[in-house]
Amino acid sequence: MSVIQALKISEGWSWKQRNTKVSAVLDELAAPSQGSIEEAWRVAQAYPSEVHVELLKEGLIPDPYIGHDEHKVQWVGDVEWLYKVSFPFTKVAGHDHAVLEFEGLDTLCDVYLNGKQILAADNQFRTWVYPISLADGSNVLQENNTMLLHFKSAKALAKAEEAIYGKVRAGSTNLGDPSRVYVRKAQYDWRWDWGPELMTAGPYRPITLKTYSARLNEVFTRANVSFDEAGAPSTSLKVDVVVEGTPISQGLEVILKDPTGKEIKREQVTLTAGATTVRDAVSWNFSADEIKLWWPVGYGEQTLYDVDVILTGANKDVLDKQAKRIGFRSVELIQEELVEADQYGKGTTFLFQVNNVRVFIGDMNDVGSNWIPADNFLTTISDERYRAWLTLLRDGNQNMVRIWGGGIYEPDVFFDICDELGVLVWQDFQFACGVYPAHESFVESVKKEAVDNVKRLRHHPAIALFCGNNEDYQMILQWGDSDDLPARVLYEKHFPEIVEALTDPVIPYHRGSPYGGEGWDTADPTVGDLHQWNIWGGKEFPYQDYDKRGGRFVSEFGIPSMPDMRTIAHWMGDADKSQWFSQSKLMAQHCRAGAFERRFAILMNENFRLTSDLETHVDFQHFTWPKLTNQLMQSEAVSYAYQVWRREWRGKGKQFTSGVLVWQLNDCWPVTSWAIVDYFLRPKPLYFTITRSLAPITVGITRTVTKNRLSDRPRQFYDFGSTQSHDATIEVWGTSAALESRPLKLELAYHDLNSSWTATETHDVELLPNQSTELLKIRCPGPPQEGVTPPSGDPIWTSSYSVVVNARLIDADGRIVSRFADWPQPYRLLELPEPKLSVEVSGEQVTLSTQRPVKGLWLSVEGEGTEVSWSDNALDIVPGDAQVIIVKGLRGRKLKVAYLGKEQASLV
Repeated sequence: MSVIQALKISEGWSWKQRNTKVSAVLDELAAPSQGSIEEAWRVAQAYPSEVHVELLKEGLIPDPYIGHDEHKVQWVGDVEWLYKVSFPFTKVAGHDHAVLEFEGLDTLCDVYLNGKQILAADNQFRTWVYPISLADGSNVLQENNTMLLHFKSAKALAKAEEAIYGKVRAGSTNLGDPSRVYVRKAQYDWRWDWGPELMTAGPYRPITLKTYSARLNEVFTRANVSFDEAGAPSTSLKVDVVVEGTPISQGLEVILKDPTGKEIKREQVTLTAGATTVRDAVSWNFSADEIKLWWPVGYGEQTLYDVDVILTGANKDVLDKQAKRIGFRSVELIQEELVEADQYGKGTTFLFQVNNVRVFIGDMNDVGSNWIPADNFLTTISDERYRAWLTLLRDGNQNMVRIWGGGIYEPDVFFDICDELGVLVWQDFQFACGVYPAHESFVESVKKEAVDNVKRLRHHPAIALFCGNNEDYQMILQWGDSDDLPARVLYEKHFPEIVEALTDPVIPYHRGSPYGGEGWDTADPTVGDLHQWNIWGGKEFPYQDYDKRGGRFVSEFGIPSMPDMRTIAHWMGDADKSQWFSQSKLMAQHCRAGAFERRFAILMNENFRLTSDLETHVDFQHFTWPKLTNQLMQSEAVSYAYQVWRREWRGKGKQFTSGVLVWQLNDCWPVTSWAIVDYFLRPKPLYFTITRSLAPITVGITRTVTKNRLSDRPRQFYDFGSTQSHDATIEVWGTSAALESRPLKLELAYHDLNSSWTATETHDVELLPNQSTELLKIRCPGPPQEGVTPPSGDPIWTSSYSVVVNARLIDADGRIVSRFADWPQPYRLLELPEPKLSVEVSGEQVTLSTQRPVKGLWLSVEGEGTEVSWSDNALDIVPGDAQVIIVKGLRGRKLKVAYLGKEQASLV
């Protein structure tokens, strides 16, 4: 017997549009290589392949990411597509078995091999396997083989199924045609409120022919970590295998190696003749110094081990080999009664405990981002692009990514990178915003999908949670036009049973996001997780209310903003300059958020001054609110939420908020969206303000203005109309992800925007371990009032309305470990002085200082070239507190700066 042979069928592919004039699809194989896409085959320029990408490379469709061209390619999803390939086959002596493995077919695909239909795939998320016996006359393989893939219209099937089973609610009108719920295809392909409608098709993942005498069909590594009463860990590893093929006397060899390749353990295992499933092929317990634990980023090292499993024949010849990279860690979802009540009541926690340590999701505790597919054309996402995205997340002090339920189960490389970087993964099953069916064939398909993906992902130490769906329970409560959720049988029975049966240690399962209180209450802040969309959407509360709109775990929230001006320029294409304004048709084409005009207007008008310049509107660089102020609004709002919700991580028994996941990390095309980093991996200001909010140690400030009567304005706002501002109070707190207390000095500096008045004070403080610590609550000071005319004529007034409060935490060595500046609000009422900013560049080091306070300083570079990487950006700077950042990739280009009050970038 000889080793398994694997042939990647990756070369020689051709594609064409199905010609409806040819009645038999197999007759299409004889089509010529010249002619229209219906008449002739074209050589595929990439494999794996997707038909839009092939059409683009042939110049047969315009780029749907530019201008209005998305609407010119809708026909692609209405027609059928064919792929063909030829490949050789030579039978290896002793190999009596073969399988064709299809790792991903998008989506409805009949597969023909040498004229025989061998498969009818109907689920994009499954791995399809066709077994072939090479030992008898049923062998369909020949010396030269032709395979034909016939992709049918998922859009057409969805409508046909809807006609049978009925039309259901599937989110708002922004979330694609509701018939999508009937087809197991990435739901965002039907359009979402941040993405285009592009009905993709093609073999988007590898296809492999394997021949063998016997093979390892499954290798299940069960790495266990337990803790004694003193908190000391014990580690063990068990390995299960499933063997397939000819029942000849065989053996196993299992090897464990450390990250350097050094062998830790090796064991030979004799298999009983004919054995197919071997439980506990090895069962190893390790001493305390043999194994290092895998930790999320910020808590320890991401130590990974290699497990090699070798299947041998009677003569010790190698028949098959599989390798798994694993980590030793424990992960639990803790939902226990809180000792104290917060503003919402008592309830229970919703927190992750890793290796016996409770983790706040977001900072070097538990905070992170939601992830959507990084492109509508999945075959264009390289391994390097995945790494760049996830590295940005890790470098932004985030430790969890939630793979949202309307996309895909990401490829193995995604999870490999998360393992390496220490990024925990919340994995939704792929259901989003819909009343999904539960007829027998649908449920059986989804169960197989779940089994495929749980088995594929279960060995990754990064996997922290499987979740049943995204917002499906919420659909029932929000819209009120459906009495039941048929797919509950999946979320409440089949998914938890599959996860429990196929994972060991059992990976936590949560039936839906959001999900919590009784009666499917998805908005109860005292239990489970919640999605906070009453700021920006829903009831459209001001963002200053985020501290009153939290919960035990906020798994979605956010505010959109425009991307980088270069990204806007990409989608504008060759559009006339008359279209370069924020309310143009092309700008609307690339903003899919519901009622975005009104919602932007509310938040922007409340907080910022209007402008007619596009650049100012978009960010601090370039758009009738500035692009700068549009991005600044997102930055201020979302980073404020992170700060005040992290404050609610108050220690054991008072872990009122244990995680925050922003919507969203990334984009799938160039667009105005909730993303904190745009499609071209260009961070928005929010990326940097979140990074600072999630540092291991932070300081925060909130200001409450005392008014002469009740007001419907945010309590942080100074009022000068029918309501008058009489005083203000500031509260200062710190947060620490360290596991021990930290003595520090708190320094407060006050700077008046309208005069030269300043003041300082210092306090010795101690930050408690792995929680927030309240530090100070005082009256906000201001310059002397004698001889000064009150701003609105009211004789009772506070001069703090123009005071910036800057807080710094300083360690015993004089190192600044955190800083934060609290500015008076609303920003639209500020009279901003000329800051007299100083920018000094020395190699990669940029030193920033100012004579007057600066809000939201945004650095960019002049000219084109490689992307510049900033260690920090979107900065608040005050006199006497110079900040130094590192810039990589400057390459002689000059710096440009913009900030609140000077939103058009200029050279320094």
